Amino acid sequence: MNKAPEPLLVDRATRALRDLGLEVAILKKPRGAGAVRADAWLRIGKGKKTTDYLVETRRAVTPAALGATVVQLRDRAAAANRPALLITDYLTPPVAERLRELRQQFADAAGNAYLEGPALLVYVVGRKPPPARARTTAAKTFTANGLKVLFALLCDPPLAAAPHRTIAAAAGVALGAVPAVLRDLQEAGHLLIAEKNRRLNTTKRLLDEWALAYARLLRPKTKTATYNTPHFDTWKDWQIDPDQARWGGEPAAHLLVRHLKPGVLTLYAERLPPKLVLEQRLVPAGLPSSTPHLEVRKPFWGKALVADTRANTVPPVLVYADLLATGDGRCIETAQMIYDRYLARLFRAV
Repeated sequence: MNKAPEPLLVDRATRALRDLGLEVAILKKPRGAGAVRADAWLRIGKGKKTTDYLVETRRAVTPAALGATVVQLRDRAAAANRPALLITDYLTPPVAERLRELRQQFADAAGNAYLEGPALLVYVVGRKPPPARARTTAAKTFTANGLKVLFALLCDPPLAAAPHRTIAAAAGVALGAVPAVLRDLQEAGHLLIAEKNRRLNTTKRLLDEWALAYARLLRPKTKTATYNTPHFDTWKDWQIDPDQARWGGEPAAHLLVRHLKPGVLTLYAERLPPKLVLEQRLVPAGLPSSTPHLEVRKPFWGKALVADTRANTVPPVLVYADLLATGDGRCIETAQMIYDRYLARLFRAV
């Protein structure tokens, strides 16, 4: 998923860093790194002032994928006890600036970079991208149907042992879509099979990979409408039937951890109840705006899905992913709170 051939991309970014006057050495996997996976290990600096990095490559980082990317890198940096360096083909100036604000170091093949180390501070943006190169093909898991199946499994891990028909009903996909997704998950080590019994290998890495792919491929297709309302601040008093609509994103996070004051209201619904539209004086919004508003998103899962959640919110897995997809620092912080309270017991941090 969204990966470039690691050695090629690392080589191109390494040459770009050297063109900036930095010394870059490729290291072997250090002792003490344990099972931490990395695309490369680099030592960067000048003279005796150097920093050792765990490297994670990405073909591209969009604003929607930024939050999930940063969370993944923070987890791996903590596990490896060294900073993580994001290496990619090209970062636009807005994405580069957001990464710098979040203190996530990066380097791209165009020569853009943000590095902080002993006696070293590098911040270069605005360099143009290199020529387009061939891209890899995503596995079946990271297609729209694959993401729906994996979402159902993440919300209800025991579902992995169920018949294909049951999984398809929970995911809201055709029966024929299930076998290929399960096969891909098994090949990637995310689905374990022993004596014909299937078990989801529930790791935070899998959760974050789903959140990243969801932000890029599926989430943009779920948004169906945007509304303005004079009753934005009274959203907790709105009378909503959970069989018709459920809170997601920022309002769901507020209900789950009482931390985040919503700047955008998110409702997952096939269509808004007419009574709600009238009572809250919902008016279709015009161009996208940073002002408080309501967004309506179409549910993408089956009615058979069983999830451990409040009656009026979508599953915590989706709340977590929606928060990361904003790329906003306060939402990323709240996503970690959602993980700690609702998901950590299911998805071990490896």
